[in-house]
Amino acid sequence: MLLADLILELRELLVDPRANFEVIIDRLAAHDDLAEYEVARQYVVPAIEGLIRERLDDPDPQVRVQAIVAVRQCFSRSAAAKLLRHLVKDANLSVRGAAREAVSSLGFDEVALPNADFNPRHQRWNLGGWYFGTGDWRRPGLAPQAVRAALPSLPDVAALASWLNIDDPAELRRFMRPGSDTGSPYIDFEIPKAKGGVRVISAPRAPLRAIQRKIYAELLAAIANHDAAHGFIAGRSTVSNAAPHVGARLVLKTDIREFFPTVHYWRVRGLFRWLGLGSVAGELAALCTRRPVVERNGQRMVVWPGVLPQGAPTSPAIANLVCRRLDARLQGLAERLDARYTRYADDLTFSFHGSDGGGEPGVAVGRVFWWIDQILQQEGFAEHAGKRQVLRPGGRQLVTGIVVNERQSVPRPVRRRFRAILHNCKRDGLASQAHGRDDFADYLRGFAAYVQMVQPQLGQRWVAEVEALLAGR
Repeated sequence: MLLADLILELRELLVDPRANFEVIIDRLAAHDDLAEYEVARQYVVPAIEGLIRERLDDPDPQVRVQAIVAVRQCFSRSAAAKLLRHLVKDANLSVRGAAREAVSSLGFDEVALPNADFNPRHQRWNLGGWYFGTGDWRRPGLAPQAVRAALPSLPDVAALASWLNIDDPAELRRFMRPGSDTGSPYIDFEIPKAKGGVRVISAPRAPLRAIQRKIYAELLAAIANHDAAHGFIAGRSTVSNAAPHVGARLVLKTDIREFFPTVHYWRVRGLFRWLGLGSVAGELAALCTRRPVVERNGQRMVVWPGVLPQGAPTSPAIANLVCRRLDARLQGLAERLDARYTRYADDLTFSFHGSDGGGEPGVAVGRVFWWIDQILQQEGFAEHAGKRQVLRPGGRQLVTGIVVNERQSVPRPVRRRFRAILHNCKRDGLASQAHGRDDFADYLRGFAAYVQMVQPQLGQRWVAEVEALLAGR
C-alpha cells in the first residue's frame, strides 16, 4: 500500500476516532513497515492521543492492553517510555505482560536500578518492590516477635470468622463480592476534586465496615508506622507533616501516582503474612480490597486483583504500612542529602535548610527528583511527575496546605475569606452565609479549630468568636 492510500483510509476513520480506535491502530500496525510510516503516525496522533491516555487509565485491563499496543504504534520512543513506565508494574498480569513486551520491543530498560537480591534473569524489570511478599517463591520475613505477640491468634479461617463474630466461615465470602451493585459490600459515589474532576469513593456498607474497623483497631493500629509518615495516623496531621519544613531555603514536592490502587491484593496479603497471619492472609486481604466490575461487550467482567478502596477504614493504615520500606529509603536519601523528608498519604516533601552562610543550598534538583523516582520504582510505586514543585523562599512555600516560609500559617487568602464570613455573620446573621447548608455551624467550628492547630493565637480568638456567634443565633 502507498502512503497516500493509507492516509486516505485513516482520514475516513478519524471522522469518529473513538468508534474506530481499534481499526485505526490495526491499520497502523499492518503498515508499520512503510518507509513513510512516520508521516502516517504524525497524522494520526493529534486525533487519538487523548483517547490513548484515557484508555491507559481505564479500569478494564483489556482496554489498557489495547492502549499499550496503541502507544507502541503511535508514540516516539521517549514519549512511549513516559507512558509505559508505571504499566510495567501494573497489578493485572495481562497489562503487565503487554507493557513489558512493548518496552522490550522499543529497546529501553526499566528506570529503576537493578536489584542484586533477585535472580539476574529478573533484573531487567527489577521486581524488588512490586513482588516483595506477593508469591510463594519470595516470601518476606516475619515482623519482630514483640509485634506478632500483640496480635490475636488466627490459625485458620474458622478462627478468623469467630474473631469477627461470624458464625459460619462460609459467610466470609459474602463480604468479598465484587462490584458495588445490590448485594455487594460496597457502594460507590463521586466527590469533586479541589482542582477539577471527580474522585470515586468506594465506601463499605455497614456490615463490612464493622469488620474492617475491627481489623484496623485490633490488627493494624497496633503496628508502628515510620516516623516520616503523617497521614491518617493518630497524633499526626498536616501540621506535623509541615513542621519539619519551616524556614527551608528549598522545598521539593511530588506525588505518588494512583496511590491506593497501586496497593493491590497481593501486596496486602504480603503485609498480613509479614505479621505472622499467613494461614488467613488471603482472606484478610480479600476483606480489605475491592474488585471492580466492568462492562465488556455487553457482559459484566470482574477485574482481578482487587485494590485498596478509597473509603474503607483499613485502606490508609494498610497503605502506610506497605510504605514502611519506601519511607525508610526516602528518609535515608534525605539524610545523605542533608535534607528533611515527610510523607502525607501520596504527598512527598523534601526540604533543604542549607548552611549558616545563607543563600540557596547547592542542590542538584533534577538529580534529587531522579533518585526519588528510582526509589519509588523499586518499591513498586510510580511518581506523578506532572506534580513536581520546586519552592523557594521568594515565593509561597506550601506544604499540605500550610505556609512554611518562616512559620506555620494558614494561607492569607483563606484567612481573609474566613474573616469576611465571620464579619458578615455578625452583621447580617448566620443565614446570610450559610446558603442553606445544614452543617454551617459545624463548618465554622471545624475551620476555627483547624486554624487553632496551625496558628494558636489567631485560632483561639476565632474559636471564641464562632462560639459567641452560635450562642446568639
